[in-house]
Amino acid sequence: MSAQGVNKMRRRVLVAVTSVVGAVGAGYAVVPFVVSMNPSARARAAGAPVEADISKLESGALLRVKWRGQPVWVVSRTSEMLEALSDNDPKLIDPASEVPQQPEYCQNPTRSIKPEYLVAIGICTHLGCSPTYRPEFAPQDLGASWKGGFFCPCHGSRFDMAARVYKGAPAPTNMVIPKHTYLNDTTILVGEDQGAA
Repeated sequence: MSAQGVNKMRRRVLVAVTSVVGAVGAGYAVVPFVVSMNPSARARAAGAPVEADISKLESGALLRVKWRGQPVWVVSRTSEMLEALSDNDPKLIDPASEVPQQPEYCQNPTRSIKPEYLVAIGICTHLGCSPTYRPEFAPQDLGASWKGGFFCPCHGSRFDMAARVYKGAPAPTNMVIPKHTYLNDTTILVGEDQGAA
C-alpha cells in the first residue's frame, strides 16, 4: 500500500473517531439543558402540578401523593361508600359544599370529577392535623352515625367519604379539594384545573 493510501485511511479513521467523540460531547452538553426544563424541587413545592398513578389503586384503598408540601389523598371509593354519602347529609355542617373548599367542578354530592375517586388535601380544617383514613364502620369508636371516612385523632373531627365534616366537630369546614384533572383513565394531575391540561 502506498504512502498516499495509508494517509487516506488514517484520515478516515481520524474523521470517524473525531465524529464519534464530537457526538458524545454534544450529547453531554445537551443533557443539562434538557434537565433544566424540568421543574425544580422548589418549583414543585411552590405548586407545580404532580401526577398520581391510580392504575394499581384497589377499590376502597387510599393513595398518598405530595403536592405543595401537603398530603393529597386519592381514595378509590366502593359503591357502598358512595351509597352512604346521601345518608350523611343531615349530620353534616355543609352537606352541599357551599363553602368554597373545592373547585366549582367538584361542588357536587361526591365532591369529585369521577364519583369513584375522591381527591382531597389530607389536612384537618381545624388546626392542620392529618386525619386517619377509617373506611370501616366502627360505631364503638366513633358513634352509631359513623359510616367510615376520616377521623382526626387530635381533637376528634370526623369527615365522611366525601371529606365533608360532621356537625359537632371542632373543624369548621369540609376538607379542601385541590384543583385536579384526569390525564387519562389511570393518571390524575393534581394542581391543574380540569380542561387546562
